[in-house]
Amino acid sequence: MKQPVMLTVAALALGMSMPAAAQKAAIGKPDTLLEARFDQQLSSAHIGATIKELSAKPHHLGSAAGKATADAIAEKFRSYGWDVHINTYKVLFPTPETRVLELTAPVKFTATLKEPALPEDATSGQQGQLPTYNAWGADGNVTAPLVYVNYGLPEDYETLERLGVNVKGKIVIARYGHSWRGIKPKVAAEHGAVGCIIYSDPKEDGYYQGDVYPRGAFKNANGVQRGAVMDMVIYPGDPLTPGIGATENAKRLERSKAVTILKIPVLPVSYHDAQPLLAALDGPVAPDGWRGALPITYHIGPGKATVHLQVQCSWDLVPAYDVIATIKGSQYPDEWVVRGNHHDAWVNGAGDPVSGLAAELEEAKAIGALVKSGYQPKRTLVYCAWDGEEPGLIGSTEWVEDHAAALQQKAVAYINTDGNGRGFLGAGGSHALTKLMDGIAKDVIDPQTKVSVYARKRAAAVVNAAPASRKALLEKHTITLGALGSGSDYSPFFQHLGVPSLNLGFGGEDEGGEYHSIYDSYDDYVRFKDPQFHYGVALAAVAGRAVLRLADADILPFDFTDLYAAINSYTKELMEQAAQMRENTVTENRLIRENAYQLAADPTKPFTAPTPKAVVPYLDFSPLQNALVKLDHASSALKDSLAAATVSTAVRQRLNEALYQAEQSLLVSQGLPKRPWFKHSIYAPGFYTGYGVKTLPGIREAIEQRNWKEAQEQVGVVAGAIEKFSAKLDEITALLK
Repeated sequence: MKQPVMLTVAALALGMSMPAAAQKAAIGKPDTLLEARFDQQLSSAHIGATIKELSAKPHHLGSAAGKATADAIAEKFRSYGWDVHINTYKVLFPTPETRVLELTAPVKFTATLKEPALPEDATSGQQGQLPTYNAWGADGNVTAPLVYVNYGLPEDYETLERLGVNVKGKIVIARYGHSWRGIKPKVAAEHGAVGCIIYSDPKEDGYYQGDVYPRGAFKNANGVQRGAVMDMVIYPGDPLTPGIGATENAKRLERSKAVTILKIPVLPVSYHDAQPLLAALDGPVAPDGWRGALPITYHIGPGKATVHLQVQCSWDLVPAYDVIATIKGSQYPDEWVVRGNHHDAWVNGAGDPVSGLAAELEEAKAIGALVKSGYQPKRTLVYCAWDGEEPGLIGSTEWVEDHAAALQQKAVAYINTDGNGRGFLGAGGSHALTKLMDGIAKDVIDPQTKVSVYARKRAAAVVNAAPASRKALLEKHTITLGALGSGSDYSPFFQHLGVPSLNLGFGGEDEGGEYHSIYDSYDDYVRFKDPQFHYGVALAAVAGRAVLRLADADILPFDFTDLYAAINSYTKELMEQAAQMRENTVTENRLIRENAYQLAADPTKPFTAPTPKAVVPYLDFSPLQNALVKLDHASSALKDSLAAATVSTAVRQRLNEALYQAEQSLLVSQGLPKRPWFKHSIYAPGFYTGYGVKTLPGIREAIEQRNWKEAQEQVGVVAGAIEKFSAKLDEITALLK
């Protein structure tokens, strides 16, 4: 079937001349003339100048420079012809007053906890920098033995248990990587640790990967990744106002009752400061997969190595400034296409977030120029620059919670970016928007290779694929949207309200170690990220087309057969996962028994028999499979009806509202187990991965946590949501008839 896309101006004019405005529902092509005019307004030099201007000073949440940045962005929007206002929220934000990390035995060492200014980086020595810390750890002053826990994931603690190492009452040191940072202290606290240190090992983003900054792009010995460790897989945003906007007079929790604030102190360190701590450890030699690239033997501990960790923060309510710019739609003013990128940074933030923000502002400039020359978008455009994303998606979450009812009624889609670099298009989001993004990716030209960004992405995927996967990739000729977990401002729109969302950006040839450090600067960006700012133009071209096509489509380009295909594949994965766990458990228990017999037979060896794992039962997936049969039929019937139907003007608005609100039917009112704020039954950040997505999360995580009763219950919950969604699609099909 031909995909539904927006009508050209000529086709629209022809359709309006027909009796009763009877138009084919899904014919026409994107307005290539309009998009060519849009492209002509995009300037790489202007994007570079914007990055330089907005990353000139440190501008974190609550700072004077943060307010100045918001005001500067608002003024840019106004100069481009947009209506602008700033929504201000009052949010909790901890900043450090005391940070101490000392090795007290077997030798003395005091960590520097500071990144030095570099002559090659003009902004690295500025005043106003937040010190190196992790926001949302607890205040604390603890001294305890040190234990190395690899990446600090649940499976690492299983390894420690097998090695007879217990972290209760200890301070743990974990390396960055393989999960969102907040998972590391969360899991440590669950196992009884009293403090957590997170360090950047050079194997991940230091000299093991390439020359270090300023000679090369990778993290030097003193670089530190700041970042939030809020337990935002429970809920993001201001910890004191879950579910409601943090307005001036909002009802707030006591800080002690805010469950997203951790219970142990946490501190990030450089590999310069981590090496003496790790070198002091004794105990078992770390397994091969636990060894980094420092010139030491990695031991686990515990032993003689004892550490003193002290963190004390100022816990203040500070203003968060969300810049909201609008252009009112000419035909459907109460249908909103929402576009966003945050403006706050841990320090200067040239890459994260300003490079993405500069692309968004370039789109706004181009659209403003089109409007000044006579163009009128059919739907209202809402362009947002969020504050407080870095400490926990605060600005976007508070705005979404504050405007939840209006957004669920009016938001057609949310299009997010968050930093940008050189390389390949990354696109994730609502799978019903796959065909929209496929068309855009095939229309935008990659600035380096001069083929489409789709063709370049596909070629890279084929080249890098395992031989067994290559044939399937060669036979596939459409883009694959990634599933969204968390880590940026789409989360409240998508996973809390069910607003269809996209997350876009380029990368893959911009690797480095500047992330959340003082070296995320214009000097670093212009050398190692996107030196000519060409990929800033490419991002504006991709995101801008998504905005324009959604704004002007007579019939919105949602194809729910792609969403069905995605959910069906996730279901098959789950069934295979459960079967594989069953098989693995049988094998593991057999090995435990065999080893137990061997060890028990040798009286010279101390022996504690490991506990066999419970047998994996057979889960009944039939409710989910039956629901998917209904969804297959409903999505296909709607697609066919859209392709064949003629739609009157009177029906068109009702049809479009039903299309963009349909995904809300996949929300479950009670939310996910243990975290009711997350309501989408198909996509969520993982409880133990953070940024990483879990699809069909209620079922998948219950299986992973071996909670079989909950897994079976969640099969029914998800099946019910899919059946409700299918019924909604049937209603839309009936509307066409």
